[in-house]
Amino acid sequence: MLTLYIFGVLIFFLLINVPVVVAIGLTSVIFFIGLGDARLLAMLPHRMYYGTTGFTLLAIPFFILAGNLMNTGGITDRIFRFARAMVGHISGGIGQVNIVASVIFSGMSGSAVADAAGLGQIEHKAMVDQGYDPADSATLVAASSVIGPVIPPSIPFVLYGSITSVSVARLFLAGFIPGILMSIGMMVALGILAKRRNYPRDEHKATIRERFSAFNGAFWPLMAPVIIVGGIMTGFFTPTEASVVVCVYAALLGFYYKDLKLKAIPDIVYKSISQSVSLLFIIAAANFFGWLIIHQKIPDAVISTLVSFGATQSIVMWIIIGIVLTMGLFLEGNAIFLITLPLFMPIATMFQIDLVNFGVVMTLLIMIGNLTPPVGMCLFAVDSFAKVGMPALARRVWPYLLMIFLITLLIAFVPGIALFLPNLLMGPM
Repeated sequence: MLTLYIFGVLIFFLLINVPVVVAIGLTSVIFFIGLGDARLLAMLPHRMYYGTTGFTLLAIPFFILAGNLMNTGGITDRIFRFARAMVGHISGGIGQVNIVASVIFSGMSGSAVADAAGLGQIEHKAMVDQGYDPADSATLVAASSVIGPVIPPSIPFVLYGSITSVSVARLFLAGFIPGILMSIGMMVALGILAKRRNYPRDEHKATIRERFSAFNGAFWPLMAPVIIVGGIMTGFFTPTEASVVVCVYAALLGFYYKDLKLKAIPDIVYKSISQSVSLLFIIAAANFFGWLIIHQKIPDAVISTLVSFGATQSIVMWIIIGIVLTMGLFLEGNAIFLITLPLFMPIATMFQIDLVNFGVVMTLLIMIGNLTPPVGMCLFAVDSFAKVGMPALARRVWPYLLMIFLITLLIAFVPGIALFLPNLLMGPM
């Protein structure tokens, strides 16, 4: 019952529009006082500080900075032109270009919102200019942006690894195949919709020479994920150090292409700091909330209940999927990680769920949350420039949501798919 009370109070605060960080912190304080452990509030500053000092977490502000540098430095234009040369002629046309460009861009930013707000503006304009309905265009931009945090580098994977001590390198590798499957699923969904709605496509199929020219123009941006993953796999740098490398690389490309100006750097840095502080503040408060969960031995109580009812690994996975999808309606994805993982990790371990695959499944689930109103962060990010309204986006996003959900179920119940690359390149755990 205590579990229901704690999460009930937290959800109540969220429903009355209390800011996430305040809701998390206030819930923790209320229950420590209510349970007669007010003296433990003296640990609040220590737990909040401790929650944000992990070495792995250093990657988050640098990946955010890298995404902002790329959005400003004109790299997104080159990626888009290359994707258009490759798939602009197939059913769905410029929409398929949108998906492929998001796959490429995901290898650099690691953030769905960064993809939606940066590359998304270019994609949306191009689709509308070619005849797409603005609401259809905006929906596809939002849907394709959630590929970003699944294909490495990935801010959610960094966050998951910092909380659970699971290898971030293994998580990065485990995200490749699910991310590609997501993109294929979206392309199939778009192809079906394109025929029904008569979406336009490029009449001219790019020649080999034109494709080579587009590839040449996008070569250095395309090398970013190769450098990141290659450097991690060879041991040349850690995932955290990779975030710094990609920042430097993005800045150098921006200056090389003469699209990034020195006078723009302060604004980019300030924007990145603001975004990082917002996330890290939530992490700090959630660390204290997680301590409440552990201190009250809530995971042990939940495990005992599940065992007493004869729950199996599959049933536990279905329960977790249902909980996270429900929370995704009300909470931002990173907050879901921080709130639920202290509860879920002991349960996953008890029922022998692979923690690397579990990280991929959790990330896929919060990506679904990014596309579900009323708190769909990617929908809001896209509507900020598309101006088509949330109801229109919510009505049109379901075919892509269905595809992502099916891929999530496949990864959840066939873990060998996500674990193939980490086991092949790094050996079984």
